[in-house]
Amino acid sequence: MATSGRSALLSSTSAGSKSTLESSNPEEEDGQNLWSTILSEVSTHSRSKLPSGKNVLVMGEVGSGKTTLVAKLQGIEEYMKGRGLEYLYFSVHDDDIDDYTRCNAWVLDGDLYHKGLQGVAVPVGSIEDTLLLITVDMSRPWNALDSLQKWAAVAREHIDKLRVAPEKLRELEHKIVKQFQEYTDPGSGEDGMPQRRSDEEEGVLLPLGDNTLTHNLGIPVVVVCTKCDAISTLEKEHDYRDEHLDFIQSHIRHFCLQYGASLLYTSVKEMKNLDILYKYLVHRLYGFPFHCPAQVVERDAVFIPSGWDNEKKIAILHENFQTLKADDSYEDVIVKPPVRKIVHEKEIQAEDDQVFLVKLQTLLAKQPAVTAGRPVDTTSRAPTGSPRTSNRSAAANVANTMPQSGQTSEGVLANFFNSLLTKKAGTGGPGTPGGNNTPGTVRKSGSKLGLSDVQAELDRISNRETDSDLSNANDTAATDGQDT
Repeated sequence: MATSGRSALLSSTSAGSKSTLESSNPEEEDGQNLWSTILSEVSTHSRSKLPSGKNVLVMGEVGSGKTTLVAKLQGIEEYMKGRGLEYLYFSVHDDDIDDYTRCNAWVLDGDLYHKGLQGVAVPVGSIEDTLLLITVDMSRPWNALDSLQKWAAVAREHIDKLRVAPEKLRELEHKIVKQFQEYTDPGSGEDGMPQRRSDEEEGVLLPLGDNTLTHNLGIPVVVVCTKCDAISTLEKEHDYRDEHLDFIQSHIRHFCLQYGASLLYTSVKEMKNLDILYKYLVHRLYGFPFHCPAQVVERDAVFIPSGWDNEKKIAILHENFQTLKADDSYEDVIVKPPVRKIVHEKEIQAEDDQVFLVKLQTLLAKQPAVTAGRPVDTTSRAPTGSPRTSNRSAAANVANTMPQSGQTSEGVLANFFNSLLTKKAGTGGPGTPGGNNTPGTVRKSGSKLGLSDVQAELDRISNRETDSDLSNANDTAATDGQDT
């Protein structure tokens, strides 16, 4: 059938083609039919391919884990962190149609100086294929609320600068509102599947709350709290209690309610909720089925999809407050701890050995030459005497009193009497009363005789010692005796 139609078409365009088709072989006709079938299948299959050009724009403070989070979604461990605007991607695979594509992930630098680069990631034509992901560092929760408001304002400013057509922008905003209102809990149906609404229920949409979607950006928003493993550190070092953590969560959930955003607590270190984040992203961008219910029990693994939360559910957290109130200011309760001044010691760097030796040689050359030999003692001496003199006299006195080798008993007696006479002469005159316990008559009668006898004995001893080889100490003692 297809062959005859093809032959008729060719015969109408060319006069000589009719004779050629009539004389063609049956094998060639079968080949043409095969290629036509293949091309038709490819064209049919191409219409069911995964759409390309989907974008995830990641914003957050410096050091909040933006690049690390996307790298984990991509499945790589080693990566190079860039500056300004980074480009990464994560793979998307559809098992039903066996198709594969890549989702673009643009990571904006935490410095507001680079906020103009959003135009590269999200031009006007791709705004409807874009999802905004804002990261919050849970190791620094005192910056959480300000960071969310700052980056949401940056995204709002960029969308306004794109000058999207009002009809297109209203269509995008209406799409976000409809998705929020039509949300059903995946666990409400049988076997964990979402419960299907009847035709009458699908036509009725619940009205939005007072603080719900008051800041509609027209694109899906996902808030990811990173580094949730630091919650235990906050409890130990900063004395955070459960009510503080509930207070933080309630304010973040109020923000998400205003923008119609989803909320996830993740930890790359402990691999928490990363698989849920991936499934939810491909669900919002590519329409994949999603069957994960909301999780609010575990404080470090919270997951709240867009459309599930409301004011009454957030008020449940306020029931656990003991010392706090729901209307307390976030900055007054979650206070930034004081910055500890770290004193860094100045690092001392050793100079090169050759430079040190040259300096040492220069210093030695400037010093005067030192004479060889024993160093001269230049210390000042007292004019009255020195310790050496006193030591010498003390040694002489000891030599006078102690018996020496080769000295006779007469010499010893002579030295003894000589010392007695010396003491008496230094005490006072012969007639001085109280000079000694010896009576004055005995002292007067024996003084002259004792002196002459002692003098004779000393002369005899000195003549004897001249012939013998005595030591210097004995010579000194004999000389002192003669002077006396």
